[in-house]
Amino acid sequence: MSEAVVDHVTGSATEDTCDFKVANTNLRNSLKFLNAKLADSKNLVGGEVTLADLYLACYLVRPFQLVLETGYRKGIANVVAWFSSLAQSDEFTAVYGNIKLGKGDKKPKEESKDCKKAGKGKDSKQAGNDNKPEKQPKGDKGNKGDKKPKGDKGDKGKGKGDKKPKEESKDCKKAGKGKDSKQAEETVGVPDNVEFQDPIYEKYKNVLKNAVYGKVVTRFPPEPSGFLHIGHIKASMLNYHYSKIYNGKMILRFDDTNPSKEKSEFVQNIIKDLKTVEIYPDKTTYTSDYFELIQEKMREFIQVGMAYADNTPADQMKEERDKGIESVNKTKTSKESLEIFEKMLEGQAPGWCIRANLDMSDKVKCLRDPVMYRCNDTPHHRTGTKFKAYPTYDFACPIVDSLEGITNCLRTIEYKDRDALYHKILEKLKLADIEIFEYAKLQLKSTLMSKRKLQWFVDEKLVEGWNDPRFPTVQGLMRRGLTIQTLKEFMLEQGPSLNTVLMEWDKLWSINKRIIDPQSKRYYCILKDSLAEVLIENGPTVPEGISIDYHPKDPTMGSKSRILTNHLYVEKEDVNEMKVGDKFTLSRWGNVIVKSVEEHDGRKKLTVELNLEDNNFSGTTKATFVPVDERFNVSVTIYEFGHLITKASLKEEDNVVNFVNPNSKIKSEGFAEKDMSQVKAGEFIQIERRGFFFVDKDLNTHGEIVLHFIPDGKTKNMSKITSKIDSNALTKGEGEVAKGANRAEQAKLAEAAADDKPLSKKQLKKLANKEKKKAKKDEHKAGEDAKTEE
Repeated sequence: MSEAVVDHVTGSATEDTCDFKVANTNLRNSLKFLNAKLADSKNLVGGEVTLADLYLACYLVRPFQLVLETGYRKGIANVVAWFSSLAQSDEFTAVYGNIKLGKGDKKPKEESKDCKKAGKGKDSKQAGNDNKPEKQPKGDKGNKGDKKPKGDKGDKGKGKGDKKPKEESKDCKKAGKGKDSKQAEETVGVPDNVEFQDPIYEKYKNVLKNAVYGKVVTRFPPEPSGFLHIGHIKASMLNYHYSKIYNGKMILRFDDTNPSKEKSEFVQNIIKDLKTVEIYPDKTTYTSDYFELIQEKMREFIQVGMAYADNTPADQMKEERDKGIESVNKTKTSKESLEIFEKMLEGQAPGWCIRANLDMSDKVKCLRDPVMYRCNDTPHHRTGTKFKAYPTYDFACPIVDSLEGITNCLRTIEYKDRDALYHKILEKLKLADIEIFEYAKLQLKSTLMSKRKLQWFVDEKLVEGWNDPRFPTVQGLMRRGLTIQTLKEFMLEQGPSLNTVLMEWDKLWSINKRIIDPQSKRYYCILKDSLAEVLIENGPTVPEGISIDYHPKDPTMGSKSRILTNHLYVEKEDVNEMKVGDKFTLSRWGNVIVKSVEEHDGRKKLTVELNLEDNNFSGTTKATFVPVDERFNVSVTIYEFGHLITKASLKEEDNVVNFVNPNSKIKSEGFAEKDMSQVKAGEFIQIERRGFFFVDKDLNTHGEIVLHFIPDGKTKNMSKITSKIDSNALTKGEGEVAKGANRAEQAKLAEAAADDKPLSKKQLKKLANKEKKKAKKDEHKAGEDAKTEE
């Protein structure tokens, strides 16, 4: 039933809906036809609102308003009830705002002459523009019928000359169209009296151009073809927090237009990741929700001569676009292209696509007749095999942006060359134009952002998975020890910048340290491969406990009992140069004098005498310690991570296999004071004189304590107890990060962990050969992907 009704009614709506006259016989007949079909059903298909209802309502917005305004309701009571109900739905208001329908079947009040003179009448607004600021974005020519009268100053409400405009009528004010209400409703920028719940917002309150307070709608449109990485975090955070700064909304829209790459698994993980970084969309949609509408828009696009069907082979098309050679199909008539498009939708036109009919001599090569629609028989993760052809991002994005009432489109500067196409599509399809806000793409040294290259690491089992701490994914970064607040501060600070530069990691890590320092409890821990033993001649024969605050600057965090015994582990670096008669300090206990120094199997053992009366700690080595007695210590596993690649920035032609860092993960075992057995996964701690760590696993839940070292943004270790990862390389993102003068030394460092052995040159060569074979197999697929190039 729904298809027949839609076809019948929309058949009378082939012209611009703004030109409809209620007297039009076809329209009246169509509404009566629809009224009869709605006699036994609340909606077109049963009792629930479907896409058919919304699709038909979109066609009838403008003519139906005219119907109501002129009082023509005779014989269409069912249609009035149906349309009134739809007009109050979230899906409808997201696009068209609130449609004034009046009460019951009464004719809505006629607006006053003054209201009409002020240009605030209903006729002055185009359907779908309720969420737009009054001021048009740069380059938007609007609709011809919306030109302001000469002398109109917009929000100031001034007419010709300096005459005071007439007072608006009560009816006009009731409708919310009065000057005062308009100014209050559409305040460009953030009002000075607004108090933000998050203080950081104050710094960025006027960052969006022409943004109307209370009406901003942004969107974050990820493709569900992988896990979110740090580049996506920037996009999602800017869209979310900018919308909140302006008391607006953010839509999470999955750009699911390429079924070959997309999976429901990625959809769920993206939703999970956004929740992890404290981003809560006001609404979640899918581009696939609009496939039928987008198909209709493509028909319109072809009809107005803006697109044509083409079956040029992918490789040839790429070459012709590069040289500016027009396709032999560019001269096809709209009728011919429409026929081919319909066959594409039915899956009967393999090898064909729809291209934008632009200028093949354009200096901007991406605007040389890009592909707008392409065939794909792969089942879609949501719609199955219903569709056989899909729109590209370039075509679908502006259409759905306009339909969803997006007011500010945030995207990276790399899309700037495509802005003209974005606006052209909206203009030709007579959709509301949208303000574009550009920002620099995030690029970090020695960091892979390519989903394809990251997938290679997963496939070759060189990492644990997409949540590996060396990955720039949300899940990986969280396990590395980055906080949400760090990411938020960093991304908002970088947001307005248009400078695309290869950034170092130091800024991120230094912000992170400032945030985790106040919440990190302090502990002692000695690594097994770098320990020495100390035997205190006059130490306590029975273990004693002293109370130590978890944090030296915050007693409210509580305290712990540190166990003192006469047999201790200390860092080898602290006592390596000690000789008989030397003095050093057992941290927060007291000074000791060395009585003897021995070495057994490469491990030093010192006998000392404790002197608690000596309070002169100036210039002494301060050694942390852990009891040797296993009743008073706990075993921990520590991982230090470097960059996955050894080059600051991989070029397109670089094969990632040749730049794999074989020592990006170093494992160590250690003994920590017993109280560390109480730490919980997800917490941050500090091992004194060694650094900050993220608790990846805890004893109670996982049966072991696993800690991940967190860089602090410094290029040099502040203590003689150094890490096994070069802090300068971590901060600057350059070179191989495992310490040592050569590969042999680096490999030796990693051999301690059986599961973390470094890759040999032979293994790397084998991987390189495997990658070359895979590249050949992908050549054909790469050619097909050229058709979907954005």
